[in-house]
Amino acid sequence: MNLLGCLDRPSSGLYLFEGRNLAGCDSDDLADLRNQRIGFVFQQFNLLPRLTAVENVMLPLVYAGIPAAKRRSQAVQALERVGLGDRLSNRPSQLSGGQQQRVAIARALVNRPALVLADEPTGALDTQTSTEVMALMTELNQQGITIILVTHEPDVAAHARRTIHVRDGQIVS
Repeated sequence: MNLLGCLDRPSSGLYLFEGRNLAGCDSDDLADLRNQRIGFVFQQFNLLPRLTAVENVMLPLVYAGIPAAKRRSQAVQALERVGLGDRLSNRPSQLSGGQQQRVAIARALVNRPALVLADEPTGALDTQTSTEVMALMTELNQQGITIILVTHEPDVAAHARRTIHVRDGQIVS
């Protein structure tokens, strides 16, 4: 996931993203690419505890230089999309684990990425919320967003159009 998200560089071979060879990109170019084209959903929510849900979701837009008024409306829209339109002003400590994960998903979606990298996005969610999140991921994929999702849960993997099994760093099927 770190390699796909441009957090690490390949030790050999090429990494082409949207037809662009990333080997020649410097750290600033890769940071811009991550911010503008890749959304991350981490296993740990990585929310800033002093910020509200809407402020956490606005962060990628701040770094992208989006004007404040537009940032807020996009963040509200992303939170509504994951069913948290009524929790805009809540801080992470005021949200359940499932709600915190949905804030993290909204943050990944707010910049309208071409690629979403999701590491165990349903790990902290109840069955109903997991189903809703996977339905959202499926909808996003149908809209042309590539979703790469890591999971140990067969019922979550069953939502994928394609599965790749990895064991000890090697593709096994």
